[in-house]
Amino acid sequence: MAKRTKTIEAAAAEIEELRTGSSAPSSEARVLERALGVQIRLLRRKQDLSVADLAAAAGISLGMLSKIENGLISPSLTTLNALATALSVPISSLFASVEERQDCSFVPAGRGVTIERRGTKAGHTYQLLGHLPRGDVVVEPYLITLEEGAQPYTSFSHAGVEIIHMLEGEMTYQHGSASYHLHPGDTMMFDSGARHGPEELLKHPMRYLSIIIYPRSAG
Repeated sequence: MAKRTKTIEAAAAEIEELRTGSSAPSSEARVLERALGVQIRLLRRKQDLSVADLAAAAGISLGMLSKIENGLISPSLTTLNALATALSVPISSLFASVEERQDCSFVPAGRGVTIERRGTKAGHTYQLLGHLPRGDVVVEPYLITLEEGAQPYTSFSHAGVEIIHMLEGEMTYQHGSASYHLHPGDTMMFDSGARHGPEELLKHPMRYLSIIIYPRSAG
C-alpha cells in the first residue's frame, strides 16, 4: 500500500508540474511590440536595407532598432514616425501585421476538404481540416482514414515536425528505424524529415489526426 501511495503522489506531482499547459510564451505579452517588430523588419528587408542602414536613416541607435525589431521595447511615436519616414511608408503601415494575424479557419464536422497526397493511391483518405494563408509557420491539420483495402505506406518524408494522434482502430507506425504500436488515444510527435508512415494495419477502420508544422519558406 505504501508503494501505491508513493506512486499516486508522484503522479500528482507530475500533473501539478504540467497543469500550466504549453510552455510557449503568453500571446498577451508584448503582442503589439512583436507585431511592430515583424512589420518593420519585413519592410526593411523588402528595401534591401541592413539594420545599420535603417538605424542611420531614422537617426536611432543600432541597438534600439534591434530591440524594436525583436519586440523587446515599446518605441515612441517619434521613433515610429522616424522609421516610417526612413522607409518611405505611412506610419499606419507599420501596424499592418497586427491586422494580418487575425486569421481564423472553421471547418464544420465532416466538411474537411478531401485532397490527394502520396498515400492516396494506397487507400489513405486525407481531409484537410483548416488553412491559414499567412504567418511564418504553416500548420496543416489532416483527418486521415484507412478503410478495408488500404495498404501500408512508410515512404513519407517532408520538412518540419508532425504530430499523430490515434482516434480509432489500431496500427503500427514507422518512424525511421523504429516502429510504434498505436491504439486510440496514443500520440506521436517526430521530425518528419525521416521516412515514416503506417506500417501494419491491424484493426479497421483506422482514423487519426496528422498535424504537420513547418516554416512557410520550406513550403
